[in-house]
Amino acid sequence: MSRKPMVRPGGRSARVQQAVHTAVRELQAEVGRPELTVPMIAARAGVTPSTIYRRWGDLQELLSDVAVERLRPEAPPEDHGRLLDDLRSWAEQFLEEMAAPTGRAYLRDALLGDPDGDNAGRCSDYAAEQIGTVLARAVERGEDVPDVDTVIDRVVAPVMYRILFRPDGLTGAYAHRLAEEALEGFSAGR
Repeated sequence: MSRKPMVRPGGRSARVQQAVHTAVRELQAEVGRPELTVPMIAARAGVTPSTIYRRWGDLQELLSDVAVERLRPEAPPEDHGRLLDDLRSWAEQFLEEMAAPTGRAYLRDALLGDPDGDNAGRCSDYAAEQIGTVLARAVERGEDVPDVDTVIDRVVAPVMYRILFRPDGLTGAYAHRLAEEALEGFSAGR
């Protein structure tokens, strides 16, 4: 049985989650991921190891939960005034963040501690929300746009595949080309 952290809007549960997540991030920076243990994290967070085991199940599920939170975008995508420019910028930033060593580590952790696929779904939702923001802005400007799934299929999916299996050529130019191809058949402000 997989245990997932309960997400509550506040109170003790939120404080425990924040303290444990902070402890994981600090300890990863200090001692490295391979050296992390649940008792070490619990001591830093000021909770008992049983609290972590009860809430997350094991170390890998905790690391997965922390990774998913770190993959959540901190701000909406930049608005450059035209769909093509917005999508190029977003695709380049997405590629850079996911392909960086820390991004790869977060992806690995997010998926390794995720036997049910819930974290993969959360990560996908983050990308879809960002793309949705870009597309909604373009609609407000009167531009023709593809749907979110088309952009995921034409930009996100190839980026993730290349990061995982063929990491050569992960450049800004590659991201721009994917964004342009995602908009083929739409006016996209060209």
